[in-house]
Amino acid sequence: MASLFNKRKDKNVQTQGIQSYQYENRFVDDLVEHYKARLLRDTNLEALTQLSQGEMRLRIEQFVSQFMSEEKVIISRHDKEILITRILDESVGFGPLEPLINDPSITEILINGSNEVYVERLGKLEQSEIRFRDDEHVRHIIDRIVAPLGRRIDESSPMVDARLPDGSRVNAVIAPISLSGTLVSIRKFRKEPFKMNDLLNFNSLNPAMAQFLDGVVRSKMNTLISGGTGSGKTTVLNVLATSIPVGERVITIEDSAELRLDRPNVVGLEARPSNVEGRGEVSIRQLVRNALRMRPDRIIVGEVRSGEAFDMLQAMNTGHEGSITTVHANSPDDALRRVEAMVVMAGMELPSNIIREYIVGALDIIIQATRLTDGTRKIVSISEVVIEDDGSHRVEEIFHFKRTGIKEDGSIEGYFTPTGYVPKCLERLRVFGVSIPEGAFVPIYEEVR
Repeated sequence: MASLFNKRKDKNVQTQGIQSYQYENRFVDDLVEHYKARLLRDTNLEALTQLSQGEMRLRIEQFVSQFMSEEKVIISRHDKEILITRILDESVGFGPLEPLINDPSITEILINGSNEVYVERLGKLEQSEIRFRDDEHVRHIIDRIVAPLGRRIDESSPMVDARLPDGSRVNAVIAPISLSGTLVSIRKFRKEPFKMNDLLNFNSLNPAMAQFLDGVVRSKMNTLISGGTGSGKTTVLNVLATSIPVGERVITIEDSAELRLDRPNVVGLEARPSNVEGRGEVSIRQLVRNALRMRPDRIIVGEVRSGEAFDMLQAMNTGHEGSITTVHANSPDDALRRVEAMVVMAGMELPSNIIREYIVGALDIIIQATRLTDGTRKIVSISEVVIEDDGSHRVEEIFHFKRTGIKEDGSIEGYFTPTGYVPKCLERLRVFGVSIPEGAFVPIYEEVR
């Protein structure tokens, strides 16, 4: 649908691939509202939505042409194309958001009220030319998103999480919580899940790291992916899951479904918030406990945030090896501290040293993902959790990204290198048929690259 806007050469010109969705032609605006009302009144809109995009467009175009003929309304072909597209977008689509949603180069859409829309491309934010008529128009689009999911947003429930039909995650906040009008954040996902080759092409890691991580997953080592918001944790988790042998049963547990594992025998569970009466909540912690009764070979929790960390660790410690989860943290050591705090949140009245022993006994590998200042996302560290004979533990870094500077265009210069530490888990990898020579862990120095 967005292609219809590409022919326009007036001040609503394209801006980096996205056509402005302005409301400057008041006559067309009025016609859009008028014919939307007639379609709702005089046609079976529910039946129309069951048609394919092509058939639906044709039928709506026929109806609008009929209405215009009856009312003796004459407009140019160009304005009619815009009229039809606007009616489609706002009646059965997501209005001004349609061209943004359909642009594969955009990964995030951020709406700061009706007049300010930002998009993220290649890790960097830029302001879009998209505008809404007013705040009520933004609210209408949110209602179109959340209503089919049985959710609602109003003053008594001013925040909502939802997702689009393509799996994109949506968060919306309205007044009185928001002081800047209606706020919407949409995180989009690729139609085709990322593979390890994609991360290599993006220079998010190097081949030696990719080989090691593939071996870690195949040898059923418990893995924690750490990183900040937007650092690529979920993408890394998706990629790692492609290394799980096909014969294994995988159960995924998420607060809001984002994982897309392109493999057989995957069972997905999604948490559910409480309803307006405060009932019906199903927490991630409940889902983790239930997953243990579903004969899992691997349990993947999209993100641990609270008491479910204890249940996840318990699963890792009681035979469900090869499990993977993510956590918000800025370093491997910080990740361990965050998980420790979450176990305390679970109500475990245990000494901190006992909790830490429980954690390090469950986790084998910590992967640190980061979004750098130039917008690129990289795996900046891969570490092993090592337990000594005396019961103490340490976190040993195996690979890391060494920054060397910043180019004139702002892009980060650097390279991936082993630290020189030979991981203890190599023997386990060999048992599972993964052979990585110790020479692969010799540090790389910039002058010999």
